Amino acid sequence: MNNAEVKAQLSEYRQSIDNIDAALVHILAERFRCTKAVGVLKAKYNLPPADPAREEYQIERLRRLAKDANLDPDFAEKFLNFIITEVIRHHEAIAAEHGGNEKTA
Repeated sequence: MNNAEVKAQLSEYRQSIDNIDAALVHILAERFRCTKAVGVLKAKYNLPPADPAREEYQIERLRRLAKDANLDPDFAEKFLNFIITEVIRHHEAIAAEHGGNEKTA
């Protein structure tokens, strides 16, 4: 390949990566919108911010999906654990706003 072809291919890959990053941000925003609604329900009905059984299920499922997609399951688990930590933090804040639960995670 000549230099122009390499630059064109590199540009194509980078554009694709940029599009994926944008989609990922929108997907995460939607996920957090949904988990905020869950947090409001939990606060309203005085449920704990953390749900260890649900978290375990999510991690097992994500590890399976990662493996099926040839993605490192450990990386996928670390990524989901980060999201879960943020969700719990938001649920605790919502509960505090509603005068509800203490920290349970």
